[in-house]
Amino acid sequence: MSLATDPEVSAPPAVRPSPAGGLPVDYIGNEDLAPTPPAARRWTMWNIAALWVGMAVCITTYNLAAGMITQGMTWWQALVTVALGNIIVCIPMILNAHPGTKYGIPFPVLLRASFGTRGANIPAVMRGLVACGWFGIQTWIGGAAIYSLHAVIFKFAPAQVGEGPILGLTLGQMSCFLLFWAVNIVFILIGTHSIKWLENLAAPFLIVVGLVLMFWAVSKAGGWAAVLAPEVTGNLGVRGPGFSFWAIFFPNLTAMVGYWATLSLNIPDFSRYARSQKDQVVGQVIGLPTTMALYSFIGIVVACASVLIYGKAIWDPVELLSKFDNVFVVAFSLFALTVATLSTNIAANVVSPANDFSNLAPKHISFKMGGLITGILGIVIMPWRLITDLGAYIFTWLIGYSALLGSIAGVMLADYYIVRRRQLDVEELYRRDGKYSYGSGFNGRAIVAMLVGIAPNVPGFIRQATSSGPIQDPGFFDTLYTYAWFVSLTIAAVVYAAIMPRENTSPGVTK
Repeated sequence: MSLATDPEVSAPPAVRPSPAGGLPVDYIGNEDLAPTPPAARRWTMWNIAALWVGMAVCITTYNLAAGMITQGMTWWQALVTVALGNIIVCIPMILNAHPGTKYGIPFPVLLRASFGTRGANIPAVMRGLVACGWFGIQTWIGGAAIYSLHAVIFKFAPAQVGEGPILGLTLGQMSCFLLFWAVNIVFILIGTHSIKWLENLAAPFLIVVGLVLMFWAVSKAGGWAAVLAPEVTGNLGVRGPGFSFWAIFFPNLTAMVGYWATLSLNIPDFSRYARSQKDQVVGQVIGLPTTMALYSFIGIVVACASVLIYGKAIWDPVELLSKFDNVFVVAFSLFALTVATLSTNIAANVVSPANDFSNLAPKHISFKMGGLITGILGIVIMPWRLITDLGAYIFTWLIGYSALLGSIAGVMLADYYIVRRRQLDVEELYRRDGKYSYGSGFNGRAIVAMLVGIAPNVPGFIRQATSSGPIQDPGFFDTLYTYAWFVSLTIAAVVYAAIMPRENTSPGVTK
């Protein structure tokens, strides 16, 4: 039976009552972590696709090809790398979405099957902390856009990061950052139902805005032939002596996979609302690779056009918009950038950590409380310092965390598809001392497999993180690190499948 036709589970767990009535005494969960009942699973393939459009359309996607082109890739090589990376990551995305749709369970609850009822908190918090980093980055980008565009409207010279007295920021920069942060917090407090509304509203609007920007730039620059002419595209990046395409292709491909390695884990947080497996599969295929490639292409085209229009390649859309004199255009652009960043941040960087932190203490931490914790940590990491260097952003941040998350994905996939053959006892997932507690609450085999998957990437990560620039004489572990996500996922999956006993379940019987 294919993933797209596998029937949904028909009902949430029939939780055994305690002797005093109500939930069992060892029940671990709350209203936010409970299985989504079949009647509430209403997301169609178009809702799933809109979710991905809303998440993928943002300034970081627009700039995604910039780092590769500045390393020496041509524009089409960078675009192919973006598209291929997102096609690859779509595979574990669809596979991990399956149990969410079938059983209606969120990501941290699914983790209990492989890591144990208490052990699930280890990978959940790892995923949650990465999301906090992304939340901070996207919130900073949104706040910086508001600040820069206000500088255009009110005619003042914007300050650079590091020039201000407040952690390197001026009062205006910090105020705009906190303003956009507060808008995000409002959506967190409204609750998860606001996400579907926001993404459905944002998706078509953002696609239209991006296309309008691209066709304006092409028209202004003299047409497609002029914009994509070799003498123009050659100005986007410089190939140094001894340039090797393959030497930069694989680390960048890993980084592109790492870009959404986060969502490839916690996609059950969304697929639990899908009507069927077909809806989640087709919706993701329509929404993820196509949108990522399209918006990266828009960024490339506009940067090429800016060479002809302004004499230099402008990758930052905020800097480009600062060239406009029409206040209405600038104000509308401010609104569009805010919607784009907000729709990405709420769905991609709040839902998972909110659920992950809630899983730590379900009786005390709700989804909203988990979201507030995410928001606070997003400020504490000082994201304006994390994203200042594109090279560090790709080679340290994106590849580094992909090594961590790849190993978690390897354990999850091996557990669900090889060990359990897609059969889960949902009721037991919510019992502290049930079969998924493994006696102590931890499945040591899963933790060992995860650590073994991460280990080979550690030397390469340390050298990259402590290096002031590109590694000039890469050794074995440096080269291995460029494949971090693939290495950690494969090793963790193989080790877990080898040491974990197969569960004795009959295929086709849903518990």
